[in-house]
Amino acid sequence: MNIYVGNIAYSMSDDELRTVFENFGEVDSARIITDRDTGRSKGFGFVEMPDSDQAAAALEALNGSEIMGRTLTVNEARPRKPRSDYGGGRRGGYNNGGDGGGYDRY
Repeated sequence: MNIYVGNIAYSMSDDELRTVFENFGEVDSARIITDRDTGRSKGFGFVEMPDSDQAAAALEALNGSEIMGRTLTVNEARPRKPRSDYGGGRRGGYNNGGDGGGYDRY
């Protein structure tokens, strides 16, 4: 089961996150998401646990618990939404409506 973990302390490492979840069973991976430019934690991450019963026990125990001074939000991760090729939404560009001014002919 893929588990979302939110409101993680910015100082927490991947290994520390793994250790928290290993108290409930086997952990395949634990990763805190970081900003690609600064390398700083974004305050959330994902933990992959192969046994659904162990993962459910971790969800139940850890959601709302305080770790390193922060109250965790822990739930089953939702599938990632696919990104469009154009970054989503219209953002202007050539000929996206409007008259463009000018003068009127009578």
